Amino acid sequence: MSILNVTPDSFSDGGEYLTVSAAVERALQMIAEGADIIDIGGESTRPAGKTYGDGAKRVTLEEELERVVPVIRSIIAAAPNALISIDTTKSEVARAAIESGAAIINDVSAATQDVKMLSTASSLSVPIIMMHGYGPLFTKQTLESYTYSDVVKEVSTFLKERITAATEAGIGRVVIDVGVGFAKTYKDNLKLIRAQSQFVELGVPVLLGVSRKSTIGRALGEGFAPKDRINGSLAAACFAVESDVKIIRTHDVKPTVEALRVLDAIRHAV
Repeated sequence: MSILNVTPDSFSDGGEYLTVSAAVERALQMIAEGADIIDIGGESTRPAGKTYGDGAKRVTLEEELERVVPVIRSIIAAAPNALISIDTTKSEVARAAIESGAAIINDVSAATQDVKMLSTASSLSVPIIMMHGYGPLFTKQTLESYTYSDVVKEVSTFLKERITAATEAGIGRVVIDVGVGFAKTYKDNLKLIRAQSQFVELGVPVLLGVSRKSTIGRALGEGFAPKDRINGSLAAACFAVESDVKIIRTHDVKPTVEALRVLDAIRHAV
């Protein structure tokens, strides 16, 4: 899954693909490099905290629609077989995106921010990706107020509940994401990456998004800006795939595809 942020304030590539032409050109490049899914977001989810200050500002429904719908339509016009996911917490945006050619909803609030999101996904018969750690349920104080002392148990319990909610809403395909970097400490993030196999046991496909994140930068050491964290991101991606994670969300398609291609060759050598 390749990341295409049509936002001015995303932590790594904000402002790079604000025009429709720039976004379409980037999408076609990522498809050529081997991306299976193009994940388009019109509202940054850059979290608040020491690394990014107050975090990203919320945008209106109208502004988010203006950012994503023309891009989706133009990508589909240029590449009719492109598989697009819409990264949004708003059901109206999700519906408009699907009607414009997207095929997957990626809701980082796990459908807790908009009560209509699950029914929207169900009525459109599309998969939904649900993440832990973003939205009104999660604040800076969340870092010190987990119900359990074990962050893996905490996140697992939440995601299990959201899988049940989605299934009961009639959604046939659900994907989960532990939400690295959202309402978690550095050590929490590492523990969750290490525990990916436990989330696979929940019985639905798992997505991992660690590309260029501050956790990777901190693990590498001082002086690694987001775009300098590719090698560290690849290490985490390969570890996750070894744990049977099905989707890797990344800014850097070509190196990720190449690393996973070699890993796959090793795994299937006879």
